[in-house]
Amino acid sequence: ARAQGKTAAAHLAHLVIHGVLHACGHDHERPEQAALMERIEVALLARFGIADPWRG
Repeated sequence: ARAQGKTAAAHLAHLVIHGVLHACGHDHERPEQAALMERIEVALLARFGIADPWRG
């Protein structure tokens, strides 16, 4: 988290959301799957006031 300029809480939230999306059947093997998963992650993190982790 520190190397990416994120708080530990923000990084953990991202990891949890990412894992839950996988558990719900999402994947990121193909570019369109990755783009969808990223959009969902960003939207969910924003609900908790956490910045987009992909736009450092």
